[in-house]
Amino acid sequence: MSDRVLITGGAGFIGSFLADYYLAQGAAVRILDNLDPQVHPQGRPEYLAADVDLHIADVRDKDALRRALEGVDVVIHAAAAVGVGQSMYRVQHYIDTNAGGTAALLDVLIERKQNLRKLIVFTSMTGYGEGFYRRPSDGTLLRVDVRTQEQIDRWGWEPVDPATGEVLVAAPTPERAAPMAKNVYALSKRYQEELALSLGEFYGIPTTCLRLFNVYGPRQSLSNPYTGVLAIFLSRIMAGHAPMVYEDGQQTRDFVSVHDVVRAAALAVENPASDGMVLNVGTGKGRTIAEIASTLARLLGRAEIAPTVSGQFRKGDIRHCLADISQLQTTLGFTPQTDWEASLTEIINWSATAPQQDSFQQADQELRAHGIIK
Repeated sequence: MSDRVLITGGAGFIGSFLADYYLAQGAAVRILDNLDPQVHPQGRPEYLAADVDLHIADVRDKDALRRALEGVDVVIHAAAAVGVGQSMYRVQHYIDTNAGGTAALLDVLIERKQNLRKLIVFTSMTGYGEGFYRRPSDGTLLRVDVRTQEQIDRWGWEPVDPATGEVLVAAPTPERAAPMAKNVYALSKRYQEELALSLGEFYGIPTTCLRLFNVYGPRQSLSNPYTGVLAIFLSRIMAGHAPMVYEDGQQTRDFVSVHDVVRAAALAVENPASDGMVLNVGTGKGRTIAEIASTLARLLGRAEIAPTVSGQFRKGDIRHCLADISQLQTTLGFTPQTDWEASLTEIINWSATAPQQDSFQQADQELRAHGIIK
């Protein structure tokens, strides 16, 4: 492979695995990353391959983008501020970084007037809000709004058909589902998607947006309290603390391995059938939050550390959203291949030597101070 690949946010855990993949394929890999201290408190991470061409800069810096894009054939845009709760009180930061950073990248791609073989943009399933649900009595598929405390007080944790009060069952959510989430992070990722696809079509830039579900894997920051729930639980258990589970712990998420995400991105780069498309990247399987906490504790040999089920609602949290990956399978021939418990063991083995700090209490207090948890 003779490609030169630019990965924005490439020092992060997804981006760094992409860098490893493309280096192994013989590509020249350039990374643009600001090494945000919230994610990289110790600067350049030890896991980042030595032979990447690292440009330390903000994705909104157009001069830095111009330098980073010189001679590049493929761009994978992974740079983003991540965190649903935090986005609700750092509004400008999330919009500037996610939507503004994407706009800056597109501006420079447009002005350079050089053909790009592919642009991949990582977007997010958070835009869906609640996923599809099935009414058990007749099989009808329904959408419901993100729950409120008043609805939970009336109906309980599970979404219900507002017309009948019937408790609904989660169903896989396809890409055609209308985006219904209203949190700032979800909105910023939706703007990324719409900007990239609209301008990609207008200027003839082959563009694919991958809607990532809950990505997990080694290298996910164990010190950033706004990262994925699995990494937060892991850092809590390793510190000897019980993971905090909101609601009743039976809410589900679709966890997809970083290794499968890398495979999906690589397939999208090579397959022009994905141009102009949005594709879910997940597994189609839901796992409860309480189950994840208990499984991690067992695999760590700390089964006595049971999760604390708070019974509290985080404003804006969804109950269930599972990926319908049929379009990904049809378009790219992709199926998830990573074994669940084997991949958790991989994370645990990596975490033994990874920098970590249990910062959950700090994040929890911030969310409470801003009225997100009551």
